[in-house]
Amino acid sequence: MSKPNIWQQLKRPIMVQAPMADVTDAAFRQIINKYGKPDLFFTEFVSADGLMHPEGRKKLLRELYFVPSEKPIIAQLFTSRPEVLKEAVAFVETLGFDGIDINMGCPDRGIEKQGCGADLIKHPKLAQELILAAKAGTSLPVSVKTRIGYNKNEIKEWAETLLETEPAAITFHLRTRKEMSKVEAHWDEIKIPVELAKGSKTLILGNGDVSDLVEAKNKVDIYGVDGVMIGRGIYGNPWLYSGVVPSVAEKLKVLIEHSNLFWDLFGPTEKNKELFGGHTKSFAIMKKHFKAYVEGFVGASELRAELMQAENAEGVEEIINRFLAEAKFLV
Repeated sequence: MSKPNIWQQLKRPIMVQAPMADVTDAAFRQIINKYGKPDLFFTEFVSADGLMHPEGRKKLLRELYFVPSEKPIIAQLFTSRPEVLKEAVAFVETLGFDGIDINMGCPDRGIEKQGCGADLIKHPKLAQELILAAKAGTSLPVSVKTRIGYNKNEIKEWAETLLETEPAAITFHLRTRKEMSKVEAHWDEIKIPVELAKGSKTLILGNGDVSDLVEAKNKVDIYGVDGVMIGRGIYGNPWLYSGVVPSVAEKLKVLIEHSNLFWDLFGPTEKNKELFGGHTKSFAIMKKHFKAYVEGFVGASELRAELMQAENAEGVEEIINRFLAEAKFLV
């Protein structure tokens, strides 16, 4: 029996937080959730093959961890093996997710060598088999995140291929695999799948070069998409979906909170042992967040350089508190 389709339940336009590896982990999602929740979260992408391996599962459950307040949340998976995906989605459903998304857009060479991610754009029949296998394995809605083509723009043919399988939603990152993120997103192209999907139950979302809600809503008005997925705009700005503009001091205090949460969940802590059996994450992952939170104010570059040397959350807190105590301009 099918469960309620979260994509159809959400009020449109749907504002979605994009999945980004080693960025939108459970720690950052909880911070975003607290300061400006999107309509829908995605997990970082997770290997379905790894999830179906006894040893791999122990480690990968770390990437599928979420707290109830993050709901609604979609689990994003990748694989090139339909039979594995069918098993994986059935397992993921037991974890309490609201939907499954299949990654068909990641340009990472290692992912593509497995026949996954953007490589699937070159194999439309396999892409269809994966969607159908996922739908057969779960009562949750199945969606797809992809690009507009591999070496060239082929959005019409690709969209038609995907729509034949009737996914709940398709999010198009509006660049080809070849273009990566080196050119501006081709937002005009989204009109093609929007038109093709009319009369179907598949929602069409756009992604690429959207940094805030004003831009997102503008894209909805111009292109008629059902929603927008925002990626890099969230860096250093967990207030993005609330529209709040924090002070420098507020940003730095939330960076302390973010660092503490990351350490608590993914550092060598009792909580990590309890939740993930001691499968930790390197604290160096936080460095990309230091760069994003700490910019655009007097002393930012010096503070950033100091934070880059921090080895744990305690070090981050000490460095920032010392800076705040000395930075009279913030008072």
